[in-house]
Amino acid sequence: MPWKARTVKMSREMFVAEVIAGEKSKSRLCREYGISRVTGDKWLKRFGTGEGLDDRSRAPFRMPNKTPQEQETKVLETRASHPAWGPRKIRQFLINKGETVPGKSTISNILKRNGCVSKEASQAATPYKRFQREHCNEMWQTDFKGHFAMKDGNRCHPLTVLDDCSRYSLCVDAKENEQRAGVTESFERLFEQYGLPDSLLCDNGNPWGASQSTGYTQFEIWLMDRNILPIHGRIRHPQTQGKEERFHRTMDVELLQRVEIKNMGHAQRCFDEFRRCYNHERPHEALGMGVPFNFYHKSPRRPPQRIEPWEYAGDCMLRRVKSTGYVTFMGQGYFLSEAFGGLDVAVRESSLDGCFNVLYRGFRVARINVRERAVVSKRIFRKNVPETTAPAYHPAPPEIE
Repeated sequence: MPWKARTVKMSREMFVAEVIAGEKSKSRLCREYGISRVTGDKWLKRFGTGEGLDDRSRAPFRMPNKTPQEQETKVLETRASHPAWGPRKIRQFLINKGETVPGKSTISNILKRNGCVSKEASQAATPYKRFQREHCNEMWQTDFKGHFAMKDGNRCHPLTVLDDCSRYSLCVDAKENEQRAGVTESFERLFEQYGLPDSLLCDNGNPWGASQSTGYTQFEIWLMDRNILPIHGRIRHPQTQGKEERFHRTMDVELLQRVEIKNMGHAQRCFDEFRRCYNHERPHEALGMGVPFNFYHKSPRRPPQRIEPWEYAGDCMLRRVKSTGYVTFMGQGYFLSEAFGGLDVAVRESSLDGCFNVLYRGFRVARINVRERAVVSKRIFRKNVPETTAPAYHPAPPEIE
């Protein structure tokens, strides 16, 4: 009878037992079991040495291309320290430390073989494109990450700021709330440390902007006083701030899901360490697996010591904005924002028929139509964009931190 896959071992045991019993010749038993004499002798020999009748492993005795165990250990140790990092980041991180490491696909196999990667995680890792500014400090992105409860019962509101070009994390500040005073305090420190950006991208909620009918916020005016263009993403389109959203997800996975934050002081220490790792160690795929620290440089624009009065062109007509947020022009009141209360704006004729532009310093903040007696556009534009000649890559100076 031929071997059957489900009773292979049992058939081998029966064959050996019958040969030892001696009731039939070995040749006859080989014919009955459908095997050759060579195969029969093989199983008799293995039984005699006590090896057993199971199939031997088909793995080769020598594997010259096998990844050394020490390299595999370093890969797994790095993954354990940074569970959210994939093969590319792990490989670049170890290369940066001077280690000899295998290729990306080999690291991927090591992670899968050791149960570090799920099928769902692999399917979710699909790249997609976003916009990117050409130079450092052309645009910073900022937002509050969702607040969370700390062990002491209070809530922490992390304020984060990223450079759009280099992905350099400029700030991760632990805040007790999301009010303007705390925000401007952090930005004043950032301006002194890194210089002024050309523009700041933020969402439409307080303190950044006002998606309601109240017009502009004091924070936007504070930025324009420093010649920084406030930019807001489209309402209900968080992908406009994709880099901030992705940074928040990284922060969530690599820090907040792994560490229980005790209090505000503990939160800031954890944020500082996470930011150091993010800027100096964590490889970034959008930077060719470089780290943001090697791509970022400070802005040459320094913050003003005091806000000087603005001189408008001779064809501009100055108007003082009332505390109610209205500005009067040609006998008609036009609502700008209560944030402008007590400040001077300029009105200048537009190229559009019957329209006038409302200017605040170097920005156009609104357009009014005197025929319709209405504000037809309320959005901030810069009148003159400063030139930026810095290269896309520039080794960061040692004093950047």
